[in-house]
Amino acid sequence: MGELSRPTLEVVDLTVRFGGILALDQVSLRIEAGEVVAIIGPNGAGKTTLFNAVCGFVRPDSGRIDYRGAPLLGTAPHRLARLGIARTLQGLGLWPGLSVQENVVAGSNRRPGLLSSLLALPSSDRIESELASKAHDILERLGIAGYASAYPLTLPYGVQKRIIIARALMAEPALLLLDEPVSGLSAEDIDELAGLITQLRTRMCVAVVEHHLDFVMRISDRIIVLN
Repeated sequence: MGELSRPTLEVVDLTVRFGGILALDQVSLRIEAGEVVAIIGPNGAGKTTLFNAVCGFVRPDSGRIDYRGAPLLGTAPHRLARLGIARTLQGLGLWPGLSVQENVVAGSNRRPGLLSSLLALPSSDRIESELASKAHDILERLGIAGYASAYPLTLPYGVQKRIIIARALMAEPALLLLDEPVSGLSAEDIDELAGLITQLRTRMCVAVVEHHLDFVMRISDRIIVLN
């Protein structure tokens, strides 16, 4: 099969059990390059469990997950960014003691080595400078560069939501997984996030778990229902 015909993500007959609870029952889906796919369903339908299985936090009982045509199951979660997979969580997960820009830089999979940092080698300084510049560019794209030096927990909730998306974008993902991105946002923030996701689709495919159906209808090429 040629590279262009492979989906970015393919899940086949995925089953996950937690003790006697069947969380996912032979779930199958495909996400193609450039698509925005929403995954909806009632609480307990397994939407977040599906993301956790893709990201290696949950071991399926059976089934297959392929990323760009290669098996993904068994991949350690910390290796996902290097493969081109990034995810946001339902909770914000921001570090309160770091500035907005430092939080975003933390999402990069390119870091100077420990020895280079300890010795303050020129290569370490160069990488840190490049990462800071890249983080600032992403913050500008998301309209929040003015908050770069602020601490995230002092900022409005809608801005904090954009920060976690900016952090995910630092890894330059081919697949971006957004878990309930509009939860707690105002109508204005939701409108702006819908526009952002529309822009992102030119660079990556996006899978969104979300309960806000109006938002889902606006952004999605396809909708997958888990029940």
